[in-house]
Amino acid sequence: MRVTKYTHACLRLEGDGVLVADPGAFSERAALAGADAVLITHEHIDHLDPEALSDALAQRPGLTIYAHPDVLPKLTAFADVVTAVEPGTQFEAAGFTIRAYGGQHAVIHDDIPRVANLGFLISSGSHTVYTPGDSFTVPDQGVDTLFVPLNAPWMKLSEAIEFVRAVKPGRAYALHDALLTETGASISNGHLERLSGTTYAQLAPGTTLS
Repeated sequence: MRVTKYTHACLRLEGDGVLVADPGAFSERAALAGADAVLITHEHIDHLDPEALSDALAQRPGLTIYAHPDVLPKLTAFADVVTAVEPGTQFEAAGFTIRAYGGQHAVIHDDIPRVANLGFLISSGSHTVYTPGDSFTVPDQGVDTLFVPLNAPWMKLSEAIEFVRAVKPGRAYALHDALLTETGASISNGHLERLSGTTYAQLAPGTTLS
């Protein structure tokens, strides 16, 4: 499995097929080139860009999209290729085995309604990757590579540290990291490197892991 981290929350996974998670408005559209399937954790624009999906489908009509049922009203233009996924569902897409976790976005403020959110555990058979969307839902299976939210209106750094400790991955990398300045990121990264209990790093957009 090859995993490429794009700007902010977008991941591209390549194995027998190409799977893309959260190609939002902050991310490069190149992440969708040749994609076989797309995972959407939730409806916010930094995770879901309908225009980018439309362009990708025009290039690859066989593309399939997976999202929580509450997100489907945002995807009516793609109804023929969208599959609704509930928490606890396991399915196959682009040659990967995927299990959905969670159900709700983390709290931003009590006055802001919570939306549906799924975390996705993605397995190639020999390696697992977990992307939680905007939540700290801990999966009930082992995780080799964890992508941990670094900064957002709905979180504080101590939650990210405790999330990594709870998951106990083989390695962890920053996700949801486009909102921080370089200075702010260096401070948060330093704490995660020292306190998360595993190997941790923030990747430059376009970096590929194997």
